[in-house]
Amino acid sequence: MLCVFLYFIFLSLLLLLCCFSMCLAEVYVLDDSIGLGRTFDGIGGLSGGGATSRLLVNYQEPYRSQILDYLFKPNFGASLHILKVEIGGDAQTTDGTEPSHMHDENDENFFRGYEWWLMKEAKKRNPNITLIGLPWAFPGWIGHGTNRPYTFPDVTAKYVVSWVIGAKQHHDLDIDYIGIWNEKQFDAKYIKVRYWSILLSGNRTTTVPEALLTGKRLWSSEDYSTFNNDIGAGCWARILNQNYVSGMMTSTISWNLIASYYEDLSFGRDGLMTAEEPWSGNYVVEAPIWITAHTTQFAQPGWKYLSTVRHLAQGGSYVALTDGKGNLTVIIETMTHNHSQCIRPPLPPYSVSPQTATFQLKGSFAALTELQQWHSKFDFETKKDVLFKHTDPIKVQDGYFTLKLGVDEVYTITTVFSGQKGHYPDPPISAPFPKKYFDDFDVRNPPFSEAPYFADQTGVFEYFTNLTDPGPHVFTFRQVISQRPVTWAEDANQTVSVIGDHSWQNLTVACDIYIETVNGGIFLAVRVDQGGESVRKAMGVFYWVFGNGTYKVTNDIGGQKVLAEGLSGTRPGVWHTLTLTVKGDHAFGMLNNYPLWKNVVVHQPKNGWAAIGTHSFEFAQFDNFLVNAD
Repeated sequence: MLCVFLYFIFLSLLLLLCCFSMCLAEVYVLDDSIGLGRTFDGIGGLSGGGATSRLLVNYQEPYRSQILDYLFKPNFGASLHILKVEIGGDAQTTDGTEPSHMHDENDENFFRGYEWWLMKEAKKRNPNITLIGLPWAFPGWIGHGTNRPYTFPDVTAKYVVSWVIGAKQHHDLDIDYIGIWNEKQFDAKYIKVRYWSILLSGNRTTTVPEALLTGKRLWSSEDYSTFNNDIGAGCWARILNQNYVSGMMTSTISWNLIASYYEDLSFGRDGLMTAEEPWSGNYVVEAPIWITAHTTQFAQPGWKYLSTVRHLAQGGSYVALTDGKGNLTVIIETMTHNHSQCIRPPLPPYSVSPQTATFQLKGSFAALTELQQWHSKFDFETKKDVLFKHTDPIKVQDGYFTLKLGVDEVYTITTVFSGQKGHYPDPPISAPFPKKYFDDFDVRNPPFSEAPYFADQTGVFEYFTNLTDPGPHVFTFRQVISQRPVTWAEDANQTVSVIGDHSWQNLTVACDIYIETVNGGIFLAVRVDQGGESVRKAMGVFYWVFGNGTYKVTNDIGGQKVLAEGLSGTRPGVWHTLTLTVKGDHAFGMLNNYPLWKNVVVHQPKNGWAAIGTHSFEFAQFDNFLVNAD
């Protein structure tokens, strides 16, 4: 009898413990019968602002297609719903310059740059992808001598509309949305906007009350901007949920789409994945790709948020979406403060702790008995992350299921079966830029207007075919901007395109150059230490020659810190060969294979890219570019 008595006491205590546990677990209701929230418009990436996909186009197959699959292919990787691109404006817009389709008012060319190609590749993989275009900068003729593009709004409107028409006529691309001018104010008397559907959140995950009162769609149209390590992935996981939970934003677009530009430029490695070595073929599928998949593979634009989404009791958040046909997807994140900070703005303090969460299914979900489960866990101690793992299904009992949630985790609980963690064989191993490199630019019908690996920082350098020159320089590389653009960032006063390895110290660079005007000038440079938004401050060794028969050597791109100068005999309309060598603290220069100056002392900087450029915004040509680095 005593044993029976003790057994019943044990059972009673067990039941009390279970009841106590259930009381501690917060219950979150998932119910579509009480009304739905806003319509989900999708998750996207931004190519541009500026030149952030520059190196992607130079990848060889099959690696380039693999990268594109990880970004756009449905049920494979990030499976993005939206692609936003820069409408090139011939000006520096963060990490470089993208060419305009109209360098001047009498010019139209819808095959410059790589955004057309990228949109077509995205559309090829996902025919339903939403396409957005936005200008950051404008060619100089739009501004009519000012740095404002709206002095003559009809001219600007025609310019932007021509881009939309060109996309359709030449590439069969339907552009769904067009922006006005990135992050810039405009005069309302010039621009009539029927309604705003896109707002910039700046990583705040909240929306100003006035925007909410409009009842219009609210998008975080340029978010993230964060290094793509685990903390960056944590940032992305947090804002993908909380942009809606806190700000009612129905779309979040990452700047940028892919870190495919030199890492030592502004915001290095801030894309959803990294592809910055086309010469080696190496690329990295970073954690943000799989964080994106937690949403994009299990909910599509047109689905509706449930009205019961919220923050979790012990920190974190969840959103829930339905297609209105019985499908349900729940995305849960428990990212801690220090492991989910975006680059801006400062993240207010908050805490997250392990918790048990019980979800109650009501409405059309009440009859569900099983749900698929995908899980990611960032382990900042062991570095043994779990990313987008399909785990055992969850059994639903009497309309309830319970999860034990740790910190720094992401879950997707869904009725959708089509999710997949796509995979390709590992790409080639990482390798630095080749120490010996040569390009004669002799390409007929080049697939892109940019030569491989050159990253324009001010001005636009394009393949050029001189049909009047039957000699060896019929195919060249030409700087084609003849007036300062309407700028978004701060261009240098000189045009410049960088190439190579920022760690280069001792090297020789040679190039054939062709000055087109009497007042023109060209430079060859090494150890160029700055680019992007800081290009105006670039230091290095700059070897200049001018159409008036002079030369100079400067320590800065602005040409103010003169180290040597004299007569060169250079003139316009004639090809010359420049050779620049730097070893240690000394530099040497040759003209047409004869020494012109030597033993110029250069103490700083110690390393940087090679570069070509012009004295001002002017036409000039380059050929037979060679690098030989130690």
